Amino acid sequence: MDLSTTYMGLDLRHPIMASASPLSADLGGILQLSDAGAAAIVMASIYEEDLVNQDLHQVRLLDTGSHSHPEASSYFPALVSNQSALDASLETLRRASERAGVPIIASLNGSSPSGWSDIAHQLEEAGASAIELNIYRIPTNFEETSVEIEQNHLDILEAVKSKVRIPVSVKLSPYFSSLGNMAMRLQQAGVNGLVLFNRFYGPDINLASLSQQFDYRLSASYEIRYGLMWLSLLSSRMDISFAASSGIWEPEDVVKYLLMGASAVMTASALIKHGPSYLAVLLEGLHRWMESRDLDSLDKIKGKLSQRSGRMDEEELLRTQYHHILTSGQF
Repeated sequence: MDLSTTYMGLDLRHPIMASASPLSADLGGILQLSDAGAAAIVMASIYEEDLVNQDLHQVRLLDTGSHSHPEASSYFPALVSNQSALDASLETLRRASERAGVPIIASLNGSSPSGWSDIAHQLEEAGASAIELNIYRIPTNFEETSVEIEQNHLDILEAVKSKVRIPVSVKLSPYFSSLGNMAMRLQQAGVNGLVLFNRFYGPDINLASLSQQFDYRLSASYEIRYGLMWLSLLSSRMDISFAASSGIWEPEDVVKYLLMGASAVMTASALIKHGPSYLAVLLEGLHRWMESRDLDSLDKIKGKLSQRSGRMDEEELLRTQYHHILTSGQF
């Protein structure tokens, strides 16, 4: 059976990838994911603020000279490293690209125009097969318009594309007033793929201490619904790759995303809970589902249930589906 697929021009043995998570933060974790069967691996996101803060910490340590203690044995503190925070990440990427045997996609979460483009170039030089732009931004300036916010995304993409030759994807937020238009504009700006969707996190409230509480919650299978709808609408109209993210817990979730037009799926929460070996469960489940229907190629199911372009009644159809769900009584 041929489970191979192509994502942003990258040839994958099968469509199940490991998404960016703590599991892919270091070389050991990346190699575990590769050994467990991931078709490709997205490294844990590189946050520009973390790089800046770690480098500032190094500078503060270096500024602690021999005069800081009357019996200091040397000028430099013992724990200071000559390697910057970015250098360490690039070295992990370089070694993973050489040893993992599968494409390594670098996830970049920048905070400044130069940070996005300059770091992206260094990630390419270190051996990244592609770059995923993890754009996380809460627009708190109420004077800023939606047009300006969308243009910011396009500017980031164009800045990165001007510095690299490898494929670039955007992990897209679901919070656009016209998501389809934003996707089309990103395609016109040269994006090679879209990942649906980026999960945004906010604080909870600790009622005992009356303080904000920051914790991480794993995804749930129900979260695939919104991604399924937009994959259905976008995949048949756009000539780029789509990867599905969030809510992938069972082999059936993988199949559903593929039927709606995903070229690949990314999972993190299930692997965090069950371990990297759970990749084999997802892959075997996909294999069994196809075998039970006498399907010998992934191409025979990809996009089979997507909305075909040119339909003028899609909005009415979605409204009808929404109405049916709420009035069906099936809770």
